[in-house]
Amino acid sequence: MLTDFDKRLLNRIQTHLPLATRPFAVLAEELGSDEATVLERIQALKDGGFIRRIGPFFDSAKMGYAGTLVALKVLPEAMADVATHINGYPGVTHNYEREGEFNLWFTLMAPNQAALEKILATVAALPGVSRLISLPATEKFKVSVQFTL
Repeated sequence: MLTDFDKRLLNRIQTHLPLATRPFAVLAEELGSDEATVLERIQALKDGGFIRRIGPFFDSAKMGYAGTLVALKVLPEAMADVATHINGYPGVTHNYEREGEFNLWFTLMAPNQAALEKILATVAALPGVSRLISLPATEKFKVSVQFTL
């Protein structure tokens, strides 16, 4: 169960983590608390599954990375193993099951196109995967999403 403090903390960190030597101390001051409490609550929220990851967001294309959205057709009995394998790649930002013929979708970033294609070939050859479609972005639209808790 989220406390009022947890909600205020989550609302704050999802859009703006201070650029400071000790960002959690800055957050603590803004939230009327102390750094130790903020760090303790963030760890508890991670342990509870409310926070998956805290990290920066970069323009990966400007950094030379290649990316794509991938649709897979996976046998239901292989779904868990395929999803676990995909989650092992550090460049996977989303991986989710969907209804329909293409029932597993994920986004993938790799240091370059060759690395991306190597990963896709590995995934396409996994047991239970019968088809893979790579859908690289042709145009970007950036939408800021914030969930007010």
